[in-house]
Amino acid sequence: MTVSIRQVGPCFAGEVDGIDMTKPLTQSDIEAIHAGMDAYAVLVFHNQDIDDAQQLAFTESLGELEHSIGAGLRKPDEYRLPTQFADVSNLDKENKVYGREDRRRLFAIGNRLWHSDSSFKPVPSKYSLLHARAVPSTGGNTEFADMRTAYEALDNQTKAEIEDMICAHSQIFSRKSVGFELFDEEERIRMAPVRQRLVRTHPSTGRKSLFLSSHAGEIEGVPQPEAMLLLKDLTEHATQREFVYSHKWRLHDLVMWDNRRTMHRARPFPEHEPRDMRRTTVVGDGPTAEQIAA
Repeated sequence: MTVSIRQVGPCFAGEVDGIDMTKPLTQSDIEAIHAGMDAYAVLVFHNQDIDDAQQLAFTESLGELEHSIGAGLRKPDEYRLPTQFADVSNLDKENKVYGREDRRRLFAIGNRLWHSDSSFKPVPSKYSLLHARAVPSTGGNTEFADMRTAYEALDNQTKAEIEDMICAHSQIFSRKSVGFELFDEEERIRMAPVRQRLVRTHPSTGRKSLFLSSHAGEIEGVPQPEAMLLLKDLTEHATQREFVYSHKWRLHDLVMWDNRRTMHRARPFPEHEPRDMRRTTVVGDGPTAEQIAA
């Protein structure tokens, strides 16, 4: 079946037909998906009733897997899924919904902040692939912001000002911004800040984009109040409605996005209902602070 993509967002995001993830991808399928990601940055695949092994096989067809170790507050004996998955559900190891005051839940709801996956790692991720195994009765949408179009809409003075800026990213920054500070010493060491460029150039298309995230909490060489106000202003600019696509999840949807040129956030849903979302991730291109801007 021929792969076709229909744009569903205001300036990006495409809905894909012609892919069956229960079967191995052909080389032409792989090329079409990469080309679709270059063009749309977010791709939506409906009706993909797949298991963990099939999701892993689909992801590995597109690139090297990133393992999810130490990215949250689940201890190793609390993992619900293999480390090839990022478990962004609200479920514990026994598939029970977290209690409202559970520390792991309070950390995880930080995903409602605008962010880019793994920007808090020295090598941030390339693609994220999120599969819906259980969806709540209402809410729980995921919103995406197109950081390419947002960058291009900036005035030239701002573009010149931010061109070579380096930010420090950490999950501690993002969680502190919503009042969560319940970190032990091991977690504080593990979540030490990493350096990332504020402006990135996509290796395939050559388009520049903002590399923003709630994990960004400092800008090198910029006084802290000024840095935080600049990051806040840029985030407000980049998440205007004309740059945002909101995905309403259906059971068995798989959505993949390019973290190098999008931000995203989860939206609230009934806290007592299960939301089982399983993310596989493709590793990125290398440390961004070492990448040339143009």
